[in-house]
Amino acid sequence: MKRLVPLLLLSTICAAHGYYRDNSLLARVTVYWAGGGRGSDRYTRLHKSATGQRLQQGHCAVDPRKIPFGSKVVLPDGSTLHAVDTGTAVRNRKAARKSGRTVNERNAIVIDKFFETKRQALTWANSNPPFVNVKVVAPGAPAIAKPNITTTQPISLNPSATPAVASASPARAQNVVAANSPSGTVIRNPLGRMGR
Repeated sequence: MKRLVPLLLLSTICAAHGYYRDNSLLARVTVYWAGGGRGSDRYTRLHKSATGQRLQQGHCAVDPRKIPFGSKVVLPDGSTLHAVDTGTAVRNRKAARKSGRTVNERNAIVIDKFFETKRQALTWANSNPPFVNVKVVAPGAPAIAKPNITTTQPISLNPSATPAVASASPARAQNVVAANSPSGTVIRNPLGRMGR
């Protein structure tokens, strides 16, 4: 009995860790393009991928030993890439080994994002960090739900917004802000005070 209790406790902790762990991978995201300048090979210019699919926006090259073809790679900004291509620089992780500053960065996988033109590719590469955590969704797995952060109530950021009703309770008056919306709805501040 004394051995059973710690064993049960340990198995419960391990099972809980399995459900709550983060399934993200550190990746060096590079870019490649079909036209618009030097830097693309003959197959890429013809939009040919290693799987036979025609390359288009939203496709990427991966190492098929780490990420199987047909998988979806979810970037931190929420965009999804489909793994349909590969290349020698991706398989041997050249970009990660050369530009990584830490051991983890040098051991990161490489994902090569496809663009139609060189200008699009370099614009994206210059506006995003080189190393990011990505999530990989295996082929046939259920889709990842994106959180809905939209609100159904219109919010007016007009400087002429005035408090809606002056009530006897000052605490209640701080929680209510009038909105200049067509419906004339009242929006309550969830923080309980006026924001600054």
